[in-house]
Amino acid sequence: MPQDIAMTRSGTLVYADYLNRSINLVSGTQIQTLITLREWTPFGLCSTSSGDLLVIQNRDDEKQTKLVRYSGNTQKQSIQRDEQGNMLFSSDSTYTVHLSENRNLDICVADNGAGAVVVISAAGKLRFRYICTPSTTREPFRPDGIITDSRANILTSDPGNHRIHIIDQDGHFLRYIHNCGLQNPYGLCVDSRDNLFVAERKTGRVKKIQYYK
Repeated sequence: MPQDIAMTRSGTLVYADYLNRSINLVSGTQIQTLITLREWTPFGLCSTSSGDLLVIQNRDDEKQTKLVRYSGNTQKQSIQRDEQGNMLFSSDSTYTVHLSENRNLDICVADNGAGAVVVISAAGKLRFRYICTPSTTREPFRPDGIITDSRANILTSDPGNHRIHIIDQDGHFLRYIHNCGLQNPYGLCVDSRDNLFVAERKTGRVKKIQYYK
């Protein structure tokens, strides 16, 4: 049951297997298990510019979620709480959590359950939370897909409100993408020219959007 996918710097596909609690590498038709978890379940994946792998993990029995950095199959860093001891991420595994590394090496997490984008420094410190103002949307803000672009801006999908939010690297709202017929935008990807590709959950379509003039 693949939960999320990523591409390593060497061009290898990696995916999180929810049911088997494993992180796996795909080369051609060969599948190699890189990491097997015991008490935690992998969700979101991200391959970093340094070649590390970031994995969002959930533990149902204790209602906990954490972010772990791996170099190969060796754990280098575990991020779970802020400096006051509060949990950084939603603990409800029924919601999705996706992540992306920004150009400034911040880790940007779309925490659907918390209704927030959580941005953490490479050192594991909370930089900010972006929470949409309720008066500007009809449905609650539940971010899903997340990606960053060449300007270090953060883009996150808001399926319930049929829009994409763009915020800068310090958490300031810049604008919405919502005037091009988007329907339940979910997965996001940006290419080297800042063309945005959007997967729509219910229509089965992928749309290419040029959002910079």
